[in-house]
Amino acid sequence: MRLFTPLDLIALAFFTGAWIAYAFMLEWTARGRTGLTALMDRYRDAWMMQMLGREARIVDSHILTSLHNGTAFFASTSLIAVGGALTLLRSTDEVVTVMAELPLGIETTRVQWEMKTMGLAIIFIYAFFKFAWAYRLYNYVAILFGATPPAAQKDTAEAQAHAHRTARLFASAGRHFNRGQRAFFFALGYLGWFIGPVPFMLTTAAVVIVLCWRQFASDSRHAVLQE
Repeated sequence: MRLFTPLDLIALAFFTGAWIAYAFMLEWTARGRTGLTALMDRYRDAWMMQMLGREARIVDSHILTSLHNGTAFFASTSLIAVGGALTLLRSTDEVVTVMAELPLGIETTRVQWEMKTMGLAIIFIYAFFKFAWAYRLYNYVAILFGATPPAAQKDTAEAQAHAHRTARLFASAGRHFNRGQRAFFFALGYLGWFIGPVPFMLTTAAVVIVLCWRQFASDSRHAVLQE
């Protein structure tokens, strides 16, 4: 007996391909450079340049702290999600029985349920690594932030280079944070597989549509672009 049907494998390939294609489009194509994430990277650079001219940088420090704390929150949340997914493995028999009794008529074997649950846990583990690395990068940003030359030297080549260097590291931290959040979104699409391969593909497509809309057609993007 096959572990998964051909349609299950097609749905899994669709999910994986959609995730990779969306990430590639957003981070490596000209279209991605017009998205909300890329636009915010430019504002990070503008922020660091503005920060150079300020003697008191308390507000900048508070903003950096809030970003740091938000990353820590998502890192801890991803660990809780990993624990929840692994807990499901201990209750496989009970869950399979409940799923069979639902009016949706969902049929699954113990091994199928465990494999799907392990896949969900892997997604959350990936998210944790991304959030944890983003958290570490924000620590590095804080160090560069503290090493910023005083406002009196803002027009020197060294100060300008330092601001751009800090902004690039800032953008890298944001990129890894975004990848962790993307894993969370695609984990929601992955839940469709517990119902069946067709719902799996539909939920995956829905996630991609929502993410694309937020990046390229949302009110947030229009607000950033508004003159």
